[in-house]
This record gives sequence, structure tokens and C-alpha cells, in this order.
Amino acid sequence: MKTFKNLLIPILAIFCSLFLLAGCTDKKPANKGTINLAYGNWSEGVAVTLLLEELFPKMGYELQTTLADPAPIFAAVAEGKQDIMIETWLPVFHKTFFDTYGDKLEIIGTWFDAAIMGFAVPTYVTIDSLEDLNDAVEKFDGKIFGIDSGSSTMNTAKKAVEAYNLNYDLIESSEPAMLAALEDAVQRKKWAIIVGWEPHTMFSHFDIKFLKDPKNAWGADQAEKIQVAARKGFSKEYPELAEFFSKMKFNSSEIASLMDVANNSTPNTQKPMIRQWIKENQALVDSWFVE
Repeated sequence: MKTFKNLLIPILAIFCSLFLLAGCTDKKPANKGTINLAYGNWSEGVAVTLLLEELFPKMGYELQTTLADPAPIFAAVAEGKQDIMIETWLPVFHKTFFDTYGDKLEIIGTWFDAAIMGFAVPTYVTIDSLEDLNDAVEKFDGKIFGIDSGSSTMNTAKKAVEAYNLNYDLIESSEPAMLAALEDAVQRKKWAIIVGWEPHTMFSHFDIKFLKDPKNAWGADQAEKIQVAARKGFSKEYPELAEFFSKMKFNSSEIASLMDVANNSTPNTQKPMIRQWIKENQALVDSWFVE
């Protein structure tokens, strides 16, 4: 019996040590500071922001997010009131903002490099170019369905309408309303035009195509890059995060699947659905972290 006790004590000590070590590995990383991130109300930016809300605490950072329109976002980051904006489009779409604020910003990552924007139609529509739209006004009921009034996207859409002298009403509504109009048209095999952009889940849910833009009113003769911009000096202050964003990249199917999760979740299911997406894309997510 004395021999058993002598053996039991060191065994228990070993188990206690292992338990304490396991407890240490489960501790949250030390707080490295709070990062202020601004994002616009675009599906892809919302989805990436939800993902970062899950990933940043694992790196030891508290993430504070602010939803706003592009103009105040650019101003806030340039003035240092925000650290990061998660979604900028270059070289064309946000050029005006960079002409104004570029010397106070730094690009710290490109997470999608094949972005495009323009007027899109179902593939069963037999015209392929913006130049042909005025010959089919009646088939489209003279309407082009758009999103929020005052958005950069709609401002560009208005310029495209003017460039081609289109005899159409550009309908200002919301992204969900625009997609609902597209879905209704597809179900009835009617002709419809929407303001479209890639990346977006619309291309995985509907068989649609961009209309050619010979006058380059949309600036789509080259692919846009969706990038992360930060206040000047951010990368020196937070080199770990700068490297993380330099590695964070998505292809079309990856970002579309993340956007589907964001679009189909509720406030109660968002976190578990994002965590499930991370598990299903673990190799991708792991590749973004500093080794």
C-alpha cells in the first residue's frame, strides 16, 4: 500500500501539470490594442468585416467597426479617426478619393484582384452591348434597377446612362430590392437590367452577364482591385496586421461562399455560421497568418 501511494503522488503531479499547461494554452492572447475599422454597406465588405470580427480577437486585438458611406470613411481614415477601411476599389472606381486623400493613406493588402462593375442582364437576353440598349427599351420596360441613392456605384451608373444617352429610368432602391426585381424577371423569363458587380453572390444564384461597355463608362477595361487602405503609419505601428492583410486573399468562389454566409445569417446565427465557414476553409485562413 505504501508503494502505491509513492507511485500515485508523482502521477497526480504529472496530471496536474498537464492540466495547468492545457489551461494556459486556452487563455486568450494578451490584448494588443483596439483597431478601428470602417466599412461600407456592400455585401462583400460586410462579409469580410464579419470574418475579421472573429479572427482579430484570436490575434489579440479588439476590433471596433463602423458602417458608413465611402466619402466619410476616406476622410476618417485620412484624419486618423479610423485605422483601416476594408474595401477600396482601384485603379478607377475610388480614384477621386485617392486623388484627395492618397498622401495620407497606405495600401496594406489586396484581397480580390478581379473585380468588375457594370450593367448586367440575364444570359437569355440577346443583346450584349450598352450601345444596343436604346433599341430594346420596350423589352426592358425602360428601367434599369439600381441600389442606394448617392452611392459611388449609382453615381457611376448615372454617368454610364449619360455616356450612352440611354432612354431609361435608373431606379434607385436598395441592393435587396434590386436583386428581388432580377429574381422576379428571371422567374418569368423577362428582360431586366441591373447594376451589377463582381464579386457578388448574384453570379452564383443567377445566370447573368455584363453588357459590353465600348465607351468604358464604367472603367471596366481593366480589372479593379479590392484593397485594404490604412491611415499613414499603420503598418509600422502594427506590422503583424500589415502582414496579415498582405496575405489575406480570396478567389471568386471563396468570397462568394463567405458572402452567402453573411447574407443568410441572422444576428443570432452569424457567429456560429462564420466559425463554420472558417472550419470549412481552414487552410485558406491559416495561410493569412504570420508564420
